[in-house]
Amino acid sequence: MKISSYAVKNYQFTLVIFIMIVVLGITTILNMPRSEDPEMHAPTYSVAIVYPGTSPKDMENLIVDPLEKEFSAQENIKRVRTNIGDGLAVIRIEYKYGSNVDDKYQEVLRVMNGKRSELPENINVTVMRFQPSDVNILQIALVSENAPRDKLQYYAEKLQDELERIRSLKNVEIHGLPNRQVRIELATDKIAQMGITTDNVTTSLQNEMVNTPGGSLDAGNRTFNIKSSGSYQQLDQIKNTVVYNSAGKNVFLKDIANVYYGYDDATYETRLNGHRSVFVVAAQKEGENISQTQKQYQPVIAQFKKTLPSNIDLVQSFDQAENVNHRLGGLGEDFLIAILLVAVTLLPLGFRPALIVMISIPLSLAIGVILLQLFGYNLNQLSIVGLVVALGLLVDDSIVVVENIERWILEGHTRMEATLKATGQIGKAVIGCTAALMIAFMPLVFLPEGAGDFIRGLPLAVIMSVFASMLVSLTIIPFLSSKLLSEHTGHPDGNIFMRALKRLIHGSYSKLLDKALNRPVLTILATLVIFGTSLILFKVVGFSLFPASEKPQFLINITAPPQSSLAYTNSITKDIEKVLKNEHGIKYYSSNIGKGNPRIYYNIVPEHERTDYAQIFVQLNEHTSPDVKLALIEKLRKLWTPYPGAKVEVTNFEQGPAVPAPVEIRLFGDNLDTLRNLAARAEVLLQHTQGAIYVNNPVYLLKSDVRVAINNEKAQLLDVSSVSIDRTVRLAVTGLNLGHYSDNNDNDYDILLTRNKEGHPTLDVFNNLYVNSRSGKAYPLNQVADLRLETSPLSIHHQEKRRVVSVTAFVQKGFLVDRVINDVVRKMDGMKLPAGYSYEMGGEVESRQDSFGGFMSIIIVTIFLFIAVLVLEFGTFKSTLIVLSVIPLGIVGAAIALWATGNSLSFIAIVGMIALAGIEVKNTILLVDFTNQLREQGKPLETAIREAGEVRFLPIVLTSLTAIGGLFPIAISTNPLIAPLAIVLIGGLISSTLLSRIVTPVVYKLMPPKVKTESL
Repeated sequence: MKISSYAVKNYQFTLVIFIMIVVLGITTILNMPRSEDPEMHAPTYSVAIVYPGTSPKDMENLIVDPLEKEFSAQENIKRVRTNIGDGLAVIRIEYKYGSNVDDKYQEVLRVMNGKRSELPENINVTVMRFQPSDVNILQIALVSENAPRDKLQYYAEKLQDELERIRSLKNVEIHGLPNRQVRIELATDKIAQMGITTDNVTTSLQNEMVNTPGGSLDAGNRTFNIKSSGSYQQLDQIKNTVVYNSAGKNVFLKDIANVYYGYDDATYETRLNGHRSVFVVAAQKEGENISQTQKQYQPVIAQFKKTLPSNIDLVQSFDQAENVNHRLGGLGEDFLIAILLVAVTLLPLGFRPALIVMISIPLSLAIGVILLQLFGYNLNQLSIVGLVVALGLLVDDSIVVVENIERWILEGHTRMEATLKATGQIGKAVIGCTAALMIAFMPLVFLPEGAGDFIRGLPLAVIMSVFASMLVSLTIIPFLSSKLLSEHTGHPDGNIFMRALKRLIHGSYSKLLDKALNRPVLTILATLVIFGTSLILFKVVGFSLFPASEKPQFLINITAPPQSSLAYTNSITKDIEKVLKNEHGIKYYSSNIGKGNPRIYYNIVPEHERTDYAQIFVQLNEHTSPDVKLALIEKLRKLWTPYPGAKVEVTNFEQGPAVPAPVEIRLFGDNLDTLRNLAARAEVLLQHTQGAIYVNNPVYLLKSDVRVAINNEKAQLLDVSSVSIDRTVRLAVTGLNLGHYSDNNDNDYDILLTRNKEGHPTLDVFNNLYVNSRSGKAYPLNQVADLRLETSPLSIHHQEKRRVVSVTAFVQKGFLVDRVINDVVRKMDGMKLPAGYSYEMGGEVESRQDSFGGFMSIIIVTIFLFIAVLVLEFGTFKSTLIVLSVIPLGIVGAAIALWATGNSLSFIAIVGMIALAGIEVKNTILLVDFTNQLREQGKPLETAIREAGEVRFLPIVLTSLTAIGGLFPIAISTNPLIAPLAIVLIGGLISSTLLSRIVTPVVYKLMPPKVKTESL
């Protein structure tokens, strides 16, 4: 080929390029961004609306319905789903994948700001976007049993400031401390006697908080800014606010209220290993190298720890950089083992040919890594696995080229002649093989939705490296061969390893091939039987989407009975902590009472504040194996299922897109009572489904609310408005947030106006509570309203503006998710639903639809590209069909390998099957191409088939062995995300290498393609 000839004849230029690639590759690997997981940019946003003390039905009517209508009207909306609870609504807006993330975020903000004026006052709105880079890489605990709350806050904020100065970090937050407040507790009976309304108080305070700049003026040659009254700066200024004037006498706020520094009501507590603590967390900015980031924050934390008083300790309980370094180090070890195994498989070539082939590994990987960074991808667990997978494939081209050059040298040609003739003979086949392999990985590159984004780095790493290996095998390898390969010396059949292989080929293989060629129909029938039997195995192994994480960590979710107090939930959590304390394999357990643990995993979004909820983040010792972790999880599940007075769920982290639970039944309808009855039936159905565990029905209980029932006739008679009553009740129970205040030390406080009460509000807050008429006259609340108990739903859920109830379940160890889901679907199809009500399966079923939606069209395009390349390579459809006939042979080994290792047909295993097709086709192209060449030289059909089978058997076996050697460390690794990929490839390569060497020649004999015979 011209490119090979140019590289050999202009070897100085080739040498310079060779050195440049090595240097550039090393530089790229050292400076390339690193993270644990791939960077994904899903256009998914969450709008959280907090309106304390509001029932789910009121939240639905006042806030959710108008917002959902507006969001659903936007372009490219895929899903709008809402969870509505007491005083909290979370609307999750998901746009079609591929939408511009920043533009859609601005759109959500615009919609929210546009509707803000139509929503109730005193609501708190937070708009969040979901990005993997928002996952915290750091969780630090400031631990103290006796330090005052303000001291903990001071040091937590000081640490927050230190970490915020590090350029690579973002979203440094404090968890476990209530917000500081200036609390103004009104003596409601006193102001009623004095004729002062709450409006007088709120108006006076808000007027004093307004800070209006006075502008600027020129005086001489200078410009001065004008400062007017300004807002509060000291607590005494708030106390001395004039709120009323009676008979020429000022009434100050301190005369009618208790004003003091305090904290918001405790709704969230945190502990580390059972000890009182405050958490400080931080995330890493996109495009940063986590290993370099760790080097920046570790000295800062170490220095800060020295400044802490003796009664406060700092514990760095979670450090994602350690996980990444451990995982990358493990993959690095796999990489070295793989290189060693590849080197062993190259022994039959001899020392010099093996050395030349081994040189192609760092060169190809260096080019692959450079191209990977150019395309905007970083080093993470998926892209590194792609490089390890490529390791076993990128020597294929070089092996074929070097082996062919060696064969020409053995025939008596000089090194230069052999190099040019051998590369010219094999070059077209090498390009065709590489193109076929690259096309095989293409469907994974164009896989839609989040699953595609998650895995894309893997196939791209393979494609880039394999493409690089083709360039290396046609340029640098011929150049090195022409300089380093020795003229024929020693035994004419090669070294001892080569002779052993050739004896095997000429012995058993030749005899077996003869028998198969003599009975072609019987051979094909036997192959079909073997293939059909292997397909049955797929039903045995079953299907699952993504496996569980192998990380030595898991979660414990504690759900107390509805409306449980924080103190009760805390008591349950302490009992759980006592058990964890006695488990020797546990290193840290971070308890979060009233809220979920800060986000530390890419597909887990923390639970919002709830007094009846707690979560414990458990971390095991670093070197704990997945089997030991799963055994501990099962032990704790048996211990706490059921748990008296609460529901305790021990859940593992899962790979792939976020799902609430693997099994999810969604029931749709309008009437909440009917939905509740249907959900109860679905709950019983799941409880009686074998393999289902942790069945959750969110509407199985109703809660009791206190309704302030206004007597409209009396209220109108006394000229008391409903708004005044609502506002007074809110002031007494929750309080009114009047604004913000910063003292002289830049400490920020919310100003809360409420009534005098001790601790969390009880029914006593309604005693001596007065409401004002429009004229300002005060009336006891019980004159215009009564208190009644009424039932209401705990929560309301919407999906695409329809009411929905999701009944979920997890799957027990030893059961396949696919089989449990199929059992549930069968039972649900037999359940009669009322008119207007329907169901659908969510959870893993929906995740599959998202992951593989539109995938079939990509597969179809890939198949036709496959065929197009092969037709271009051979010029006949018969040769193309002969090559494609090898694909079922690899499926045989893949099915057996999955069954033998106890793995299911997962998403990553399907990835391996697709890649396997390309590798099989690549090897078969060499055989068919050489058979055609021999026939073109005038050799009879069977002679050409036998000779090609024997000659090409050696390079095909060597390439398969190198691929298996490269994949072996991954196959035996403990990472369940990537091990099935290697297992499928190894099993498929073994079966296709053994079977196709017999079946392909037989198929060739049955349907020989036309070739042009060279004229003598």
